[in-house]
Amino acid sequence: MQNKTFLFFSFLILIGFSGWAQKDSLLVEPGVIVQEPIQKEKKYEPYNALAPSKAAFYSAILPGLGQAYNGSWWKIPIAYGGLGTGIYFYLDNDKQYDRYRDAYKNRISDRPDEFQGRISTDALIRAQQFYQKNKEISILVTVGIYVLNIVDANVEAHLRQFNVNDDLTFKPNLDQDFIGNTNYGLSLNFNF
Repeated sequence: MQNKTFLFFSFLILIGFSGWAQKDSLLVEPGVIVQEPIQKEKKYEPYNALAPSKAAFYSAILPGLGQAYNGSWWKIPIAYGGLGTGIYFYLDNDKQYDRYRDAYKNRISDRPDEFQGRISTDALIRAQQFYQKNKEISILVTVGIYVLNIVDANVEAHLRQFNVNDDLTFKPNLDQDFIGNTNYGLSLNFNF
């Protein structure tokens, strides 16, 4: 129990130190005026209610186009890599399925096949079932990556318009009353 309490307090202290901001103080001679550095305001995109739906529509039409609309060019190769991998495994499993199916058809027609004497008829049936299942999984993975591409474009378009600035702070709070009881808590401050 003491270890958990110690870890909790350590966590609160670490959050507290990371959340406090400090100004750089400059030592100056008397009579010298020093201007404080001007902080640049972060530029946020103005709210556009149609931006998320546009990004999702673009990604649905052509995967990666919604990411390009959002300016996340680095995500486009990831989307195409995932889709290409799913398509590759589908085609490979389809090729293997056709290979074992043709061998099975030849075997039940009493014609020679490429697995004659090495693989039993039951093993040919199991191989067909195995590759059929893998084809279906490959299709599901490819469709899942396609949908994930659309959802990613939509969510990123929403988050690009979310205003995050220093007026929103999260600070731990440690409060002691005059009796000696300690109250722990977190405070969320929103300044205008």
